[in-house]
Amino acid sequence: MIKDILQETEDRMGKTIESLETDLKSVRTGRAAPALLDRVLVDYYGVPTPLNKLAVISAPEPQLLVVRPYDPSSIPALEKGILTGELGLNPSNDGRVIRIPIPRLTEERRRELVKVVKRRIEEAKVSLRNIRRDTLESMREFEDEKLISEDDMKRGQDELQKLTDRYTGTIEEIGAHKEQEIMEI
Repeated sequence: MIKDILQETEDRMGKTIESLETDLKSVRTGRAAPALLDRVLVDYYGVPTPLNKLAVISAPEPQLLVVRPYDPSSIPALEKGILTGELGLNPSNDGRVIRIPIPRLTEERRRELVKVVKRRIEEAKVSLRNIRRDTLESMREFEDEKLISEDDMKRGQDELQKLTDRYTGTIEEIGAHKEQEIMEI
């Protein structure tokens, strides 16, 4: 019973890590990467739509992203979405494609991005703590219903804490790596 609960908890914590990694890919590091635009939403005919569903995004040069929309009439909406995407990017178009030069990051902008990374790291840690809390509540319910013994409860709590500590360490490693990547000139 406890093993099943802990396995489910580990799966949920793993998904939190995956979500964090995906989230951090959209944080600029000074190099052009199509993943920068993954979180950009475009108001396409009144529906918020991810940019990568409306266009092909490529990085032909280290400091340039090129967005080729499937529908050329959507270029103004795509540009507006990129401008409002909190990335600090200035797109330009030639009527068929949107070019987005990736400027070198200033020291000030790097520090702002590190703050963004730290905020997302903290959100992931909060998510882990919420998962731990939910699991503890489930264990307590099982104990109250006499489905598990007091000793099993204690062992389960210890295993849960080890699991939480391991995933928290992983989150901190991911954050430290991303911060180092951002601060690298």
